[in-house]
Amino acid sequence: MGIKILTEHIGKEDLKPIDAYMKYGGYTAVKKALTSMSPDAIVEEVKKSGLRGRGGAGFPTGMKWSFLAKPEGKPRYLVCNADESEPGTFKDRYLMMHSPHTLIEGMIVSSFALGANTSYIYVRGEMMFVIRILEKAIAEAYAKGLLGKNILGSGYNLDLYVHPGGGAYICGEETALLESLEGKRGNPRNKPPFPAVSGLYACPTVVNNVESIAATSWIINNGGDEYAKIGIGKSTGTKLISACGNINNPGVYEIELGLSVEEFLYSDQYCGGIANGKKLKALVAGGSSVPILPAHLITKTANGESRLMSYESLSDGGFATGTMLGSGGFIVFDEDQCIVRNTWNFTRFYHHESCGQCSPCREGTGWMEKVLHRIEHGHGHMHDIDLLVDVAKKIEGNTICPLGDAAAWPVGSAIRHFRDEFEWHIKNPSEATRKGAVYRKEAVFA
Repeated sequence: MGIKILTEHIGKEDLKPIDAYMKYGGYTAVKKALTSMSPDAIVEEVKKSGLRGRGGAGFPTGMKWSFLAKPEGKPRYLVCNADESEPGTFKDRYLMMHSPHTLIEGMIVSSFALGANTSYIYVRGEMMFVIRILEKAIAEAYAKGLLGKNILGSGYNLDLYVHPGGGAYICGEETALLESLEGKRGNPRNKPPFPAVSGLYACPTVVNNVESIAATSWIINNGGDEYAKIGIGKSTGTKLISACGNINNPGVYEIELGLSVEEFLYSDQYCGGIANGKKLKALVAGGSSVPILPAHLITKTANGESRLMSYESLSDGGFATGTMLGSGGFIVFDEDQCIVRNTWNFTRFYHHESCGQCSPCREGTGWMEKVLHRIEHGHGHMHDIDLLVDVAKKIEGNTICPLGDAAAWPVGSAIRHFRDEFEWHIKNPSEATRKGAVYRKEAVFA
């Protein structure tokens, strides 16, 4: 199943106790980093690795670290974004549940590299069981001298805290997360200034995803160049994928970037094909916020090339014929699924989770939800389709944070690829509203 970096030892035994984790080489990266490397050397290794943010945007991690403002008497902070709330995404929860010390070790290494003496793990509020696991693991790390004062005699001090969120999806946006961490309402901030200059408590701050931070330990132990050899092109390393929907083997898989979508979807090592022998209809490759793809564009690009699990291949052709790797939330739809109903469900979520700060998002998501509800329940009009497209375009790019884009892209792509299904709902309201009714057009299946 290819190389594993984050999940290699999961399943061998319970890795939550620190002694079990250390049996498999845990915390050797902390010792190496703190006793034989400088912070700048660690940042350089992460740059060489080509590691990209695993939360959705895919921005190079080492470059993000290098933007951190130079020390000027203010403390620096590292904040781990574990506010995993994207529908279809559950890979960070899986890692924290089964191997919490993988994240904690990465937090120590990364905090040292950034010159942070206080760091936070911001966890989605509903995941109290994960919070308890992390707090116990952190207590064990303190007891072993891996956190606190003078870690391993290096002279470096670090305190690590777990902060539960309030269950708001918007707090997955880094500046809204920082507002929440400061005890304020979780509204995104205008940028600039960026968190690297003025973040938590107006101090230089880096916010990284769980998976991004966890990968740094392997990079320190093995070198950035070795990490860069894994994967394909600028999509280096491995990626955790949350696979769900109409497949035989739902779960979390660590894949080497560059694996073909076809192999991931149909191999028994991964998704195991479409459940119950059904045909493939559509795919959301990176969580609910990315454009949906129809069957004929899932395993092949518009140019007929094999579609790969990489940032570049999935986005091949732009949004006209491509999508995004995003957070790795892989949602599969078979022939029995209704695209209109699914789009309405996604839009309900984004309308509910909008913070309301920006008018295009606050009003636009409400409009889209109402229009989609109307179409789904047999009261739509043909002009509603173009209205949805128009509203989505007016939201996209006109909000402080990317939630507006996240709400607009699923609607725009669903209409772009499945417009005839929307038209069928409007033209055949009696049939479309029957329980279990689904538009069927053989050409869209694979």
